[in-house]
Formats: sequence, structure tokens, C-alpha cells
Amino acid sequence: MEEQVDSGVPQAAAEAAVEERKPISRPFRVKLRGSVLVLLRLPNRRDVRAAVHQLSITGGVIHVEKPLDEKIVVEMIFHIAGATIRPKAQMLFPMWATQGWMQPFRFVDLTDECREALGASLKSMIGEAAKSLATHA
Repeated sequence: MEEQVDSGVPQAAAEAAVEERKPISRPFRVKLRGSVLVLLRLPNRRDVRAAVHQLSITGGVIHVEKPLDEKIVVEMIFHIAGATIRPKAQMLFPMWATQGWMQPFRFVDLTDECREALGASLKSMIGEAAKSLATHA
């Protein structure tokens, strides 16, 4: 005789828990290695120059001479593939690099229009890189 065990968890809740464990897809990232310069406008209205090391539609990593305070929100201004992007970003914990600091950030106030323009610019950069690799191969 088979015995059924009731775990007290409804079947739908158990299936939902399995769905939640699926890996969340992250947006693709483009490694720019400092080829794009960015102007950071600090809350006190000072400007700091940096180079974008890595970028996605959710944030990225910049290379700065001196680290910025963690959690401050700055305005970023940069030009990439024909589009000027002016999002607000929150600085995350910096990491020491050989020359300067690598500081990750996340966008906090990126409009849908700006997100689409950034995504299109990053995709076009990937396409151009693939074409140049194919011609040099």
C-alpha cells in the first residue's frame, strides 16, 4: 500500500519555487577597455573624468584616478556609437587597479528611450567588432 506524504506546500507553490531557481539572464556586456571617455558630474557639481572599461544597459565599470564614495549618485555623460547618453548612476565599491581604480556602477534613472539607444549602440559596436575580426582573419 502506497503512502502519500503531504508536505503542506501546495503544488502550484512548489512549481513556482522551481521557476524562481532558474538562472536570471544578465544583459550582455561590452568591454571597451577605456576607449570611451565619460564625464561624471558629482552631487557638489564638480566634474570628474573617467574611462569606461565595461558597459551594459544596467551599468558597468569605469577607470578613475581616485575612487568615488560608494553609493553616491552621479550624472554620467558619454558619447557612444553616435548617441550621447546622460544617465544617473550609483557608484559601487571601488577596486584598486595597477594605475588608478576600477569602480563599478549601476544606472538608477535610465529612461526607456535612453536604454534602447544604449542597447542599440552597444549592439552596433559588437557588430562592427565582429566585422573587423572577420576581415582580418
